[in-house]
Amino acid sequence: MIKLAFFNSSVSWGGGEKWHMESALHFAALPNYDVFVFGAPDSELKKRLAHYPQITYIDFAVSNRSFLNPIKVNRLKSIFNTLSFDILIINGSADFKIAAYAGHLSGTKRIIYRRGSAIPIKNSAVNRYLFKNCISDVLANSLETKRTINMRFAAMFPLEKIKVIYNPIDTTPFQDKCVGKTKNDHLVIGNLARLAPQKNQAFLIDLSRALSHRKIRHKILVGGTGPLAHELEKYNKQMKTEHDVSFLGFISDLDGFFNQIDVFMLSSKWEGFGYVLAEAALYRKPSIAFDVSSNKELIEHDHTGYLVPYGDINQTIDSILSLSEQEKRDEFGNAGYQLVLKRFDQKVIYKQLEEFLK
Repeated sequence: MIKLAFFNSSVSWGGGEKWHMESALHFAALPNYDVFVFGAPDSELKKRLAHYPQITYIDFAVSNRSFLNPIKVNRLKSIFNTLSFDILIINGSADFKIAAYAGHLSGTKRIIYRRGSAIPIKNSAVNRYLFKNCISDVLANSLETKRTINMRFAAMFPLEKIKVIYNPIDTTPFQDKCVGKTKNDHLVIGNLARLAPQKNQAFLIDLSRALSHRKIRHKILVGGTGPLAHELEKYNKQMKTEHDVSFLGFISDLDGFFNQIDVFMLSSKWEGFGYVLAEAALYRKPSIAFDVSSNKELIEHDHTGYLVPYGDINQTIDSILSLSEQEKRDEFGNAGYQLVLKRFDQKVIYKQLEEFLK
């Protein structure tokens, strides 16, 4: 029996927590794994895992400075010693600092840092020590994430020990789904993301203004909530684009959202893994995104969508116009759907993950 532990102390829910929960459930269903999850006592992850008694959840709250607390480090080391894990998978920088060190002190054979963000790792003495002495492998969710690990310090971690395995996507519900065809007399562009600086939705307002100046009829639908909601609404009015740009708030009905758009536009400054691009492809919608970070791993330029230089409104408009015909949108949308099945389907991904953990 292989004892496998996941360590994720985030209180809120996000992509990393989704990955840890779904991976824990997958391995708990296999006959040769005993699965544990460490997390915050009041986390969303704990609430969701409460329905799955086959997974042992262990409360352990972590802050950014927990690794400096010898009592806390020794308590975690003691738990690790008692349970004798074969594999420990860690999420997030705060978890990384305390759990990797405690795991190393307890003699855990394999300590894996699962990295899901394409942000360069700081070249700090603590990070250099942990990567050199405590981590056995790094698991990255994209080639772009892998590239950023050694960006600030070339010798941070051996490249051959960084494995790229994409986020798994359950494509089954989409395989028999009837995807709606729009019957608009104008192009409807969709965006689905948190309203935050990284997601750069102000670009969509600027894009709408430029489209209107060129007399191109359009609507832009933006789904999501976040800290910039008020600021973006204000900017939308200031630019006099509120007739063409609508902020819809949280979207619970993804079918309804994707079935009313023609093209998906991701305006993000960067993405560790642009999951929403894969979602758009599953709905057979062509996508346009900036040629930054991992977007090229989800969009094949001029085949499933378009990659344009960051912030280039003119090239974005050219890409939108090239998708004005339904036939072209169908061609790109179907190609994107096949790409997701081949590259990101959970059956493919979990097989890779099982091989990696052997």
